[in-house]
Amino acid sequence: MAKDDFEKALKSKKVPVLTLDNKWHKLFNDGSSAEVRQHEEALNALLKEQARINEEMKALRKIKQTLMDEIVENMPDGEGSMSKAQEKKVSESRRLIDEANEKMKDIEDRLLDIPKQIDEENYALMLLTMEKCYDELLDNTEDIENIGAWIKKMRVELKKNILKKQQMEVRNVELYSYMHDIFGPDVIGIFDIKYDVEKKKQEMIAAAEARAEERRKQEMKETAIKNMTGEGK
Repeated sequence: MAKDDFEKALKSKKVPVLTLDNKWHKLFNDGSSAEVRQHEEALNALLKEQARINEEMKALRKIKQTLMDEIVENMPDGEGSMSKAQEKKVSESRRLIDEANEKMKDIEDRLLDIPKQIDEENYALMLLTMEKCYDELLDNTEDIENIGAWIKKMRVELKKNILKKQQMEVRNVELYSYMHDIFGPDVIGIFDIKYDVEKKKQEMIAAAEARAEERRKQEMKETAIKNMTGEGK
């Protein structure tokens, strides 16, 4: 899948800010590439700048409101005129309001520009994330299939070895019993083989009974399913 395919998939999609999403960070627990880190840092820097500017705008609005309140307080009541001190205070307040307005205008322009930059960085980061996820999905799928094939093969080998082990155990019981009956325990002792025939017989009987019980349960289960589905009629 090419980058163009990812871009088509994201077209007209509203993508949340990735670096604010804890699930996104979990995608890179094994470490991210230098390119991803570059866009991540740029995006976080823009978010911090946006937050800082918003706080600055809030502070300027508060200052402007305070200055406007001071102008109103220094305005004369009725037809009276302002004193020189009041005129000076009002003039200074107006000057400071003009400065605040200029700063607020610059900030408003920046606030209009930042969201676009955030979207661009976030979009680039999303494309890289999709590429990373797609590549990892492909790798994992290949490994899953290979491991699945290995497990299937090992199951076959395991069944073969279990059967082989059981056959050898049966043969050992037969050999040991035969030699014990014919030659007696004293002669058998020269083989330096300690083999509890009775215990092994009991183990084999128990294993056979367990397998038979398991088959009986499976048959009962299949019969019950057939009865429920009407297949047994």
